[in-house]
Amino acid sequence: MIGTVLCYVLLPVARLLQAFRDSFFTCRKNALLVKSTAAHIEGFAVPVCGKPPSEEHQALLQQWLEEEAGGPHTNERTSDTEKVSATLAAEWLEGPQLLMTSLSDLNVAPQSDSQEQQQVVQNETTSGLQEFVETALALEDREVIEDNAVWAALRTQANAQVADGAPLSTDVWIEDPAVLAWSPAQDSDLVTTEGVVLPFQNIGQFQPLPAEIPYHEILWRDWEDISAQDCISELDCNSEAGSLFEFRVMSYNILAQDLIEQSPHLYMHCHPDILSWSYRLANLLQEIQHWDPDILCLQEVQENHYWEQVEPTLVMMGFACIYKRRTGRKTDGCAICYKQSKFQLISANPVEYFRPGLDILNRDNVGLVLLLQPLLPESLGDKAIRPLCVANTHILYNPHRGDIKLAQMALLLAEIDKTAKLVDGSYCPIVLCGDLNSVPDSPLYKFIRNGQLHYHGMPAWKVSGQEEFCHHPHQRKLLTPLWPSCLGITDGCQYVTLCKMKKSDRCKYSRDFLLQFRYCDVACERPAELALLEGVTDAKPERPAHWSKELTVENNSDAELFCSRYPGSVQHGLNLTSAYSHFLPQKGRPEVTTMPMGMGATVDYIFYSADPMRNENVGGRRMYQDGALKLLGRLSLLSEDILWSANGLPNPFCSSDHLCLLASFGLEISGF
Repeated sequence: MIGTVLCYVLLPVARLLQAFRDSFFTCRKNALLVKSTAAHIEGFAVPVCGKPPSEEHQALLQQWLEEEAGGPHTNERTSDTEKVSATLAAEWLEGPQLLMTSLSDLNVAPQSDSQEQQQVVQNETTSGLQEFVETALALEDREVIEDNAVWAALRTQANAQVADGAPLSTDVWIEDPAVLAWSPAQDSDLVTTEGVVLPFQNIGQFQPLPAEIPYHEILWRDWEDISAQDCISELDCNSEAGSLFEFRVMSYNILAQDLIEQSPHLYMHCHPDILSWSYRLANLLQEIQHWDPDILCLQEVQENHYWEQVEPTLVMMGFACIYKRRTGRKTDGCAICYKQSKFQLISANPVEYFRPGLDILNRDNVGLVLLLQPLLPESLGDKAIRPLCVANTHILYNPHRGDIKLAQMALLLAEIDKTAKLVDGSYCPIVLCGDLNSVPDSPLYKFIRNGQLHYHGMPAWKVSGQEEFCHHPHQRKLLTPLWPSCLGITDGCQYVTLCKMKKSDRCKYSRDFLLQFRYCDVACERPAELALLEGVTDAKPERPAHWSKELTVENNSDAELFCSRYPGSVQHGLNLTSAYSHFLPQKGRPEVTTMPMGMGATVDYIFYSADPMRNENVGGRRMYQDGALKLLGRLSLLSEDILWSANGLPNPFCSSDHLCLLASFGLEISGF
């Protein structure tokens, strides 16, 4: 009796629990999809995935259909039911993967004689489909589900589409259940995102999720309101809100298509269709439009894609764009785009890190520094606001060459120092974005945040903190000086030509002045202790007649450039701090912005200028408080396990191998 209970009751239940455990993360994502798409299903057919159905499956299916019909069928009704039964019997999907497909995947309409008959069959079958699936799943044979089984690929069929007069392929092999959330696009000529029509041809075989469930909300990225947390009282919040110029900044490495094609082994976990540029472009533009930033800093922007598609579309959205391609043969670069309704360009300064003949700067990375003037509404009258300096860069990836990364960052900081410095010697507010290819609390990160780094003797592969990617660390060490003086950059990350003018304490004299001492009275006196030697020490020099007996003092000391030197260390005075904490306190795990080689890491940042707190230094970490530029909110990042549940990066919901960073700032308006 006990054996019978274990065999027929507990064992199927255990298998079902195992199925739910294996598919836990994917269930969370697809739960929303089932609710939003079930109402639009016109029919269903379960794809084939394995062996023919068992007799128990067929009997259960027939019994369920009879109960739903409510009695004997007419000949016409029986014909429809038999068609559905035959379809389900012939295309039975085994295993827990059926639960993950949900109703949104069963979108192939059964063949019927008329539309009315098809609707009748749909109404009868939709309501009890999931109950049938769960019951049938419990009756699976023991050999069907194994602990380490690899789910078979699921082949879906879509209606033929035509783009530019040529039909697109409709056979798509889908290995990741997350991909099943996407249905074939019905219109490949236009992609509409919240009222803006993007004129791109051949967008692809997929279309975004329904409008009621935006795809970027499926990964549960919450908005963190920092201003609400920092306010002590409601009165303080209200009084401060009216004196701030608010704007949003987004930093996004969008993954150049050429880099995918050059390193396909890094994206073997992705379905080929979600790696196509047409598919990724639609997702990226929709994500940008959804979060609606006022300043957009992009990295890895392929040049031809920028000029042909990205820049024209962003202009339609109200942006003005500045682009800088990488030097050499690289095809991608960095771009900074800003809303023309909120900012006006004062200056744009590209930075090329490549310097011929210098091993410390022999890579083709670039940066871009803009000075923007915020545009205040006319209602504020003659109120004034300081300009904003925005920088964007993509630092070298190579974990072994931390010396190059440090030199590149010094060049960028020197350009920021020149751009952001005002006439009175102070700095305007600064926002620094980019893919720095360095992890939090690495020496390079501490240099940016704390303003100082002692590098002498440091192994180059430790600078970026990416030790896990250095399988064979090179023993290259950083020596003093890090770069030659011909580079024109001081140890304080300033251009030499911009150093302070200072008069030297040492006096400079001409040659004629120094020659006067040869015949001065002191020089012509014979020392008493000097031995008297005839013809040698008894001779007295004769002063030329035209030489004055009085010394003429001439000090030619002029003001000169004074550059501070810090042997074995580099410094800067920009006072930058990160908009993110790099840790998720709710989950007790670090934040992740990318997943190279399947390992989550944070390499993307938004730094902004703040005021350092006096006598506040915790464990060598400088503490800051908001100054003229205030952090109001940010878009939360994700942990590694959440990204793994979506099959890593890229995935059908995020079309880059990086997550976007988004922060909201408030800039003080003077006169309030």
